[in-house]
Amino acid sequence: MMEVTFYDREQEIKEVRDILRTKPRLITFIYGPINSGKTEMISHLIEQLPDNYVVFYINLRTKFLATYDDFIESLFEMEMEMETDGAMRKRKETLAELVPSVTKVTGIPITREFIDYVFKDNKPKNAFSYMIKLFEKVRDSGKHTVLVLDELQKIGDVKVNGPLVYELFNFFVDLTKELHLCHVFAITSDSLFIERVYSEAMLEERCKYLLVDDFDYRQTMDLMGGYGFDMHEKEIAWHYVGGKPVSLVRLINEKISEKNIEDVAESMLKLRTGEIRQRIGVLTIVNKKILFEKEEIELKYDNVTKILDKFLDEESYAYDVITPEIVYLVKENILFVDPVNGIIKPQSQLNLLAIRGVMRDA
Repeated sequence: MMEVTFYDREQEIKEVRDILRTKPRLITFIYGPINSGKTEMISHLIEQLPDNYVVFYINLRTKFLATYDDFIESLFEMEMEMETDGAMRKRKETLAELVPSVTKVTGIPITREFIDYVFKDNKPKNAFSYMIKLFEKVRDSGKHTVLVLDELQKIGDVKVNGPLVYELFNFFVDLTKELHLCHVFAITSDSLFIERVYSEAMLEERCKYLLVDDFDYRQTMDLMGGYGFDMHEKEIAWHYVGGKPVSLVRLINEKISEKNIEDVAESMLKLRTGEIRQRIGVLTIVNKKILFEKEEIELKYDNVTKILDKFLDEESYAYDVITPEIVYLVKENILFVDPVNGIIKPQSQLNLLAIRGVMRDA
């Protein structure tokens, strides 16, 4: 498979760079539809930052987080460090030894002197206190600290004397608005999580939101043209998959394999249509319930299809309130909720076409 190079996120990267040039004051939530390129964008930016920025990147995507211990293990870099030649390097004993060696790391490195302190008593404040000490040392060395948590919603319902996510939010506020110590970026593809964050009174005027959406028409045309697509093929790509980066990469690789682009795109649509038809049709077979506002609500087929009917003529619509049916469709990765702009739309152009196909046959 051909490696498709990073492409055209100039506007979003400029916004992040502008944030990094200022004193830390707000938490930045980076959100968008699934597979829109959020992680790719921030990873590319991290690689481009000068050495006076120390970035701690934590990816929760593949982590199973059911307990506080799970969270701590995902947060901190627990193993001995590996040299580039494969040799094991002794863990730094103190913060004074550690700080000069860190630039861009995965996880929060921890020194021997703080291991017991961080892990005792299942108290988040111990871990947060250590991180503040580490970030202060970085600041005192003349560098800027950046904390990135990818797929933050994976924390979910983990509780430590209450939901852990609220402990984290308070910690993020301390790092930014109160201490001005560290830039904090939280990335998520879970639009219901962003809707929850957006509604939190405790975060009012303490955070900002950066939408990383699928590519627009011009970006898509330019990208596909760079990989040898003629105008007809580019229009086929736009019609079927829109600007969804992961789907465009698939079409690029299929073209390299000398496949017919329209046949490939049609097969992608057929598959997705079948998947959505199944997720909707199952509601006529079983009494499916969903947890909504701490209550189990039974989903009604007619209520779900009423929402999807709106996309027969529209690509998006403004909403007033999130309903159990919307929650179900978002959790099934059929729809995307954008609480900042107050709209609901399909997760992708492919989903839009599939929804229309399902509803016309319903």
